[in-house]
Parts: sequence; structure tokens; C-alpha cells
Amino acid sequence: MTDLIVGVQWGDEGKGKIVDKLAKEYDYIVRYQGGHNAGHTIVVDGKKYALHLMPSGILYPKCKNIIGNGVVISLEALIKEIEQFESLGDLRGRLFISDRAHLITPYHQILDLARENNAKNAIGTTKNGIGPAYSDKVARMGLRVSDLRDLKMLEQKLASYKEQIAHLQDLYDLTLPSVESIMQNINAIAPKILPLITDTTKLLWDGLDEGKNILLEGAQGSMLDIDHGTYPFVTSSSTISAGSSSGSGIPPNRIEKIIGITKAYCTRVGNGPFPTEQNNTIGQELGQKGCEFGTTTGRKRRCGWLDAIALKYACRLNGCTDLALMKLDVLDGFKEIKICTHYLYNGEKITHVPSDLENVEPVYESFEGWDHTAGIKDFKSLPNAAKTYIQAIQSLTGTKVSIISTSPERDDTIII
Repeated sequence: MTDLIVGVQWGDEGKGKIVDKLAKEYDYIVRYQGGHNAGHTIVVDGKKYALHLMPSGILYPKCKNIIGNGVVISLEALIKEIEQFESLGDLRGRLFISDRAHLITPYHQILDLARENNAKNAIGTTKNGIGPAYSDKVARMGLRVSDLRDLKMLEQKLASYKEQIAHLQDLYDLTLPSVESIMQNINAIAPKILPLITDTTKLLWDGLDEGKNILLEGAQGSMLDIDHGTYPFVTSSSTISAGSSSGSGIPPNRIEKIIGITKAYCTRVGNGPFPTEQNNTIGQELGQKGCEFGTTTGRKRRCGWLDAIALKYACRLNGCTDLALMKLDVLDGFKEIKICTHYLYNGEKITHVPSDLENVEPVYESFEGWDHTAGIKDFKSLPNAAKTYIQAIQSLTGTKVSIISTSPERDDTIII
């Protein structure tokens, strides 16, 4: 059995909690795209774990956690994250890194920072080097994890790369670090990473042949997809379900359940169109109650009402079989709750997502609020108004809500 968890908003939907909640049912947990620009937060018994590259099944000893070929990896970020789990013992046999994954170097991070700071219309990236690393991958000039097996050759490749980008020093008024200083850091890190490197595609194929259960874990959200998101205000990888196959090596016909993760409202980090954003006290209250700050950057998230049009679009893009509705408890206490059910676009009422989402005006349907859902663990105990709200989401998106989260804690989850 192979299942997929994918974000169906602008990221930060709460994928980490659901992967962590379900991980005990799977043998392999696979992160297949993105870099350390993503952040998954897991809370277990009041203790918070912030994950950026590590798959969210790392807290289960029986799970094999795989960083797939579609991920771009900062060695410094990875080592820092591995150290967070030193108390779990040796991660060999539990954490596997694809030898086909690409590396983020300090050069990528410097270029990302320079381009973002000099852009007339900044995207709002994390400035972690993700975009430049993916650009080099597509341009066939990237460095891969497998290069760590021959550090002398890696040093030559780094020197060649520095020569190719040297002209950008004058353009952006920056100084590129020496190859020697970068290699000094890599030489210190490589011995800790090398035992974890393997052909993860073969590892997963062997798992499929042995009947193992595999869970694919997406990063960011569908509305940030490089092709289908709010371009150019998107990330640099394929965040939708199609990217799970290219980023892991698992063929599409082996994926069974596709669970789309959505908040009960909407948030977005960074720049770009956000039709249901509430630049008012409602947005402020959602942000405060929902603790809406980025796991990776700490940036304040933009908040607004649920956008059912964008949600239905993402569900169809991904082929979602189910929805997981996160942070229902954040809406506790609101007297009125709204869902965007239509857009006004060029004078017409539409129910699809156009390519220029910045030119739509949301049309809302209002719902009665409720007092308390926090910590509730069964659907029958939810207030009737909350049940009505959930049923409306199912009807508007055409997708079954099968998981409901009522707090950050692992076990405060309703499985329908």
C-alpha cells in the first residue's frame, strides 16, 4: 500500500501532524520534494519538534525515513536537524538519503539572497538557496549527494561552478566565498552523511515488491506548485501529487489514497495573490489563535477565510480521495464564519481558478459559528454548527473530510 499526503493550500496546512499521526501504520515515510524552506511541526506530549528536511515519521523507531531524489539538501541544515534526534540513537537503518538528490551550496544561498533583495517585485522566498539549486538542477550543472563519495572531484566541480557565476559578483555587488572554505565545512560533515546515502528508488521498489506500506509526504502546498500555483509567487518544485512520483521513483499507479491537507481557514506566507485574505481584526484574530508564524522562517502568516474554489481546484489537481481538516479549533468563538464559494472575474461569477488569481473578487457564504471544538476526539461530540461547516466543505469541494484536527497534539484528532 502506498498513500500520499499533500498540502492543498499555500503550505503550512499541518501536514507534519497528520504524517506523524498516521506514520505508525507505515514502514516507509518519504519526503519527495522541496528543501529546508519547508517546515513541519509535530507536538507529542507537549514537546514540539520542528522538521525541515527529515520525514515526519522519524519519531517512530520502526519507520524507515527517506529523503528522496526530488529534494534539494543543505548539508548544514540536515546535520543540524539530525543532531536534534541524537537521543534516538544511531539513525543508520532509519534515515536514508537519495544519492540522486541535489545539494544546496553556500553559493546558492548567496545568489538567492541577492536576487530577492534586488528584485523589483520580490517573491518572498525564504532565501535559503532553494530556487537557485533547482535552477542548476534543470540547467544540468548541479551537484548531487552522490558527489560526496568523491570529495576531490566535488571540489573540482565547485571550483568550476564558482567560475561560471563569478560575473554575478559585480552585478549584485557581492563576494563569493572561497571553494576551500566551503570544502572545509563539507569535509567535516561528509563522514556523518555518507553512511545514510543510498539508492532510495531501489529501496522503495524493494519495499513495494515486499508488500511494505509507504507514505509519501509532500512539502509546501498545491497553490505554490511551479506549474499550477500562483506563478511567479510559487516555490521551485512540483508540490502536487504528480511530483511525488518524479521525486521518489514510485510509479503513479501504485499510489492508492491521496489525502489533501487543509486548514479550516486559509493562510499564506510570502507575497502573491490571496483572494480571501483578511487585513483586519478577523485576520489578526486567526493569526493569534492559530499561532500563525512560519516553522522555518518565523514570518507572520497572512490569514483569511477558507477559499473553497482554490481548495476544489487543488483537490482535482491532486486527485484527492480524502481531506484532512486542520485547526478547526482556531475557529472556536467566532460568531460568523465565511467560506468563499465563487469568484467575480471580469464581471462574471466563476467557480474555477484563473491563471491571474490576483484579479478575482471573492464571494462568500456565511455560516453560524460555534463555541468549542478544542480537544474533541469524535465527530458526534462536535457542535452542530461545526458539523454543518464541515459538510459544506465536502459539498463545495466534492471531497470527503475523513480527518479533523482539534488541537496541535497528536491524539486530538478525529478519524471518520
